[in-house]
Amino acid sequence: MATIPTEPIGSIPRPLPLIEAIAKKDGDDPALEPLYNAAIRDTIQQFEATGSSVITDGEQRKYHNFWTYCVHGLANTATDGFKIPFVAGHTRRMPRLTSGPFRYKRYADSYLDTALRYAQVPVKQAVISPSALSLMYPAEGIADYTREQFIDDLLREHETEIRRCLQKGAHKVQIDFTEGRLAMKLDPSGNLLSSFIDLNNLALARFSAAERQSIGVHTCPGGDRDSTHSADVDYAELLPSLFELDAGNFYIAMAGEKDRAHALKIIREYIKPDQRIFVGVIAPIDARIETAEEVRDRILEAAEYIPLAQLGTTDDCGFSPFCDDTSTSRETAFAKIRARVRGTALAAKILKI
Repeated sequence: MATIPTEPIGSIPRPLPLIEAIAKKDGDDPALEPLYNAAIRDTIQQFEATGSSVITDGEQRKYHNFWTYCVHGLANTATDGFKIPFVAGHTRRMPRLTSGPFRYKRYADSYLDTALRYAQVPVKQAVISPSALSLMYPAEGIADYTREQFIDDLLREHETEIRRCLQKGAHKVQIDFTEGRLAMKLDPSGNLLSSFIDLNNLALARFSAAERQSIGVHTCPGGDRDSTHSADVDYAELLPSLFELDAGNFYIAMAGEKDRAHALKIIREYIKPDQRIFVGVIAPIDARIETAEEVRDRILEAAEYIPLAQLGTTDDCGFSPFCDDTSTSRETAFAKIRARVRGTALAAKILKI
């Protein structure tokens, strides 16, 4: 029997003992291994208990966050890179590249190695976008290492990471593109967003049409300590460009939107026949746990605009994209996921899918 596909975004809040240990040690310290493994095993068990047919490892080992996990600790970086401002007043920083060549320190398929040992259902893997990492290259340039050389290295590393994840059996590889909406806040002319779309499409062009059906793009207004970085940007500034990305799946934050119908109308206008839209029906930064009936109604609303054959559901964002975020408990995260799973089933029954 067919149904509406439902998938998570990625992160689950880490257990407090792991958060406290990471604060005191380097994330690669071998002493953390037992804590990482225990957290991953417990996350997968709790994830599967929600009834979710697709899970993640909760990004328990992604040090330090979803954005810089692959480059954190590189010797040729400094800590004073691009600043991400959140509405609550705090900021997060990226590393700044100080010399070439650019290489990942770790690939996300290494997280799959552990997750697939424990999981009984398909596992998806999130990776960071080339456009996000492109912000590591300083505006003033780097002597003896041009931006063109950097982009070539960046695209190769990104392609390598995705291929390794697919080869190891990832159900989907999700490219995190939270900087898409932020780009319009930083540069309302749209030039920065256009450059991001072009760069990401250069990466996607390295994959076949069949491979791209297992690749998706996630967009949201950010989510950290119950705050966002770009929720005030109208989706009309982002969505038309977003669907120019040559990916098969799109995970679009929607539950936290003030005017969902406005955004859904734009999706209806720009969606392409080979693209599936996973609509956000859970708001991770809202402490209140949605009911299955609320989720059902959000899906029924989305179904008025998106063809059923192209409709899926997801969470707006990960529940803890930055590893030290304790604003949401693990219990709340899994309760929200259960609501998504049950609400999706309720909607599918009404829609007779």
